[in-house]
Amino acid sequence: MNWYLKVLTLYTQFSGRARRKEYWMFILFNMIIAMILLLIDNALGLSFNYVGNELGMGYLYWLYYLLTFLPGLAVMVRRLHDVGKSGWMIFIGLIPIVGAIWLLVLIVKDSESGENKYGPNPKGL
Repeated sequence: MNWYLKVLTLYTQFSGRARRKEYWMFILFNMIIAMILLLIDNALGLSFNYVGNELGMGYLYWLYYLLTFLPGLAVMVRRLHDVGKSGWMIFIGLIPIVGAIWLLVLIVKDSESGENKYGPNPKGL
């Protein structure tokens, strides 16, 4: 949970580096909270009723999504910095199939050892 809160405190900090653990713990807690809010939306009848809304996304879910969009983007950019890539590499994910796979490979990749042009290694090695 500390990793999740760390990402939220660095709300729009796109500079620097983020460890794999920081990124993946943020994603894990983000998904858990989003699923809980999805269930609450459906239980309270707050989900939107329109064609294609089989998941029942509602007001709480979308409010949470809007609040965590920038921190999620920032931690992704910092994660790319950690492997020595520019934050603009995030757009490679827009290429169907191949781009998403390549972005996943970059995110899973271990940190560059030592300091790179984006800052010191967050592992402290």
